[in-house]
Amino acid sequence: MSVDLVLPCLNEAAALPWILERLPGGIHAIVVDNGSTDGSPEVAARLGATVVHCEIKGYGSACHAGLEAAEADVVAVMDADASLDPQQLNRVTAPVLDDRADLVVGRRRPVTRGTWAWHLRLANVELSRRIRRRTGVALHDLGPMRAGRRTALLGLGLTDRRSGYPLETVVRAADAGWRIAEVDVDYLPRSGRSKVTGTPLGAARAVLDMSKVLAR
Repeated sequence: MSVDLVLPCLNEAAALPWILERLPGGIHAIVVDNGSTDGSPEVAARLGATVVHCEIKGYGSACHAGLEAAEADVVAVMDADASLDPQQLNRVTAPVLDDRADLVVGRRRPVTRGTWAWHLRLANVELSRRIRRRTGVALHDLGPMRAGRRTALLGLGLTDRRSGYPLETVVRAADAGWRIAEVDVDYLPRSGRSKVTGTPLGAARAVLDMSKVLAR
């Protein structure tokens, strides 16, 4: 396989079949289970994915466990909630495979009205502004679909194990002089409620995690 896809997973049994059955050729899925109680690991294994169990809670913990378990040179990461179409993974992996970029982030473009709550879109605009001010990188979205080379990503020495992980990836990559690119990807209505921003507590934790990363 030319690309390994890391899918952080917490109770996504309903969404996994749609995702795994739509994977493009040459992409192998690594589902990192972060304590599911709905049979997600069994669903993933039945559909041919490699299943990794991550006992330490947190989005960043699951992402990093998948990165360490990957074997392909290029690794992509994508949410396992069916909010992103796996058939568009080539948009973020191709620039890395072709050596045109070191890190590619998918910029979410909602396909239907109401997919992206207004307060979350506003928060994303502010976060993007702060990223540009901190790094000089003109990103419009810290999207949950991204790709880079495994060895280089591990070499960044990422330490955040919660929702600040994607932001730390961008900040450290920018500090290291990486070529960072952004491509458009469709943003679909997700399956179930977000584990990070679907509750006031989750949203508050995400803001705190990202603020800590930018303050370093």
